[in-house]
Amino acid sequence: MKRIRDAQTIIGALENGEAAAELSKEITETLAALKEQTGGRAKAKVKGSVTLKLDIEVEGNSATITADIQSKRPKPVRGSSFYWVLDDGSLSTEHPQQMNMFAGPREAAG
Repeated sequence: MKRIRDAQTIIGALENGEAAAELSKEITETLAALKEQTGGRAKAKVKGSVTLKLDIEVEGNSATITADIQSKRPKPVRGSSFYWVLDDGSLSTEHPQQMNMFAGPREAAG
């Protein structure tokens, strides 16, 4: 009678090896996505996770193991844009209380 006592053998045998292959694929894709989000910056830090959950059901002398593989990857970081809100509700890239010094000649203030 062959006895299985280590996790690596159990995980490798699940779904005829398909669960282990899917787990490896998910880890690789998660790492690639996280690396991409760092943008090559040495000090950038992003986090994700890959989870293998085993549901185990025992009935009499038999056991059924079902694998569930999930990953969490952070959403891509998006930039922000700054605007001023004018009295009529529109947006402006120029401060409403400052004069544009580069618009060309203008009349002197009185």
